[in-house]
Amino acid sequence: MASRNEAKLLVPLGVVLLVVLGLSIFIGRYPTPYIMSPSLLYHDDMARQVVWSLRLPRVLMALLLGMTLATAGTVLQMIFRNPLVEPGFLGVSQGAAFGATLAILWLGSSPLLIEFFATFFALAGLFLSYYLAKQWNFGGWTLRLVLAGMVVSALFSSGVGILKYLADPLTQLPEITFWLLGGLWSVTWREVGYSAPVVLAGLLLSYLMRWRLNLLSLNEETAFSLGVAMEWERALLLVGAVAATAVVTSVGGIVGWVGLIIPHVARRLCGANAQFTLPTAMLLGGIFVVICDDLARTMLLGEIPLGILTSLIGALVFMGLMRSN
Repeated sequence: MASRNEAKLLVPLGVVLLVVLGLSIFIGRYPTPYIMSPSLLYHDDMARQVVWSLRLPRVLMALLLGMTLATAGTVLQMIFRNPLVEPGFLGVSQGAAFGATLAILWLGSSPLLIEFFATFFALAGLFLSYYLAKQWNFGGWTLRLVLAGMVVSALFSSGVGILKYLADPLTQLPEITFWLLGGLWSVTWREVGYSAPVVLAGLLLSYLMRWRLNLLSLNEETAFSLGVAMEWERALLLVGAVAATAVVTSVGGIVGWVGLIIPHVARRLCGANAQFTLPTAMLLGGIFVVICDDLARTMLLGEIPLGILTSLIGALVFMGLMRSN
């Protein structure tokens, strides 16, 4: 009965996501602030161009961004058995930021190069955090992992600071700064096209292996006795989740708190069974980031960086969760 109720939760969440996506296409500042009448699409060429060329790719990218960060957070928290883990805590986001900044500064801001370097350094950040945690001898595994992630994040953050210092203050520095704040204002079909294959592959892999997450979250002795190939399955899930995170980070910049708060909300709604927690987190992450992006481009005359809104709302929700039973 519990499993049936948890599965039923996915249907209304899917409906809410579709409604949010449909409304988001018509939210903006053309022709009037906040919302466009759907009837304009039949006789206004400019309205059709705005929806097709600007809003639709941006909404789809926000959906992919939210689903990816929520999925990566869920996978990392279960594999490392630590509810405080998210891509930013293990050097993944900071590694992606360092790689993207490196590409912007010295390699001409090519989208494909930014994606490649962001993915490479994101994976490097994850494995370096894991390696350091394995090498240290004091404290428990959770404490060592968090401390290693802090060290790696600090190293990459320092590297980003050095690159910003070396950047041209009139051209490269503003681009790097706005990228680090997080935002989807520059997204077109090109960004969606080169991001979608990697992101969808990572999401599909995580979804198909979601029931294995329950086993991988056990301690190693128990999982081994059940016939789980811990190292291979863990590495496969990590690479898929981190690669997808690096790709969306290379497009949207640093968008914080999604990978931390959404898995907590999903577990509050449907328990710790990854078969239901992971798809719930995917849907919630997509809804959350799409709504935040709608607010970012409509609340003020100038666009608010997406990373600021997700961090603000995520922190407030997290405080509420910690106060509740």
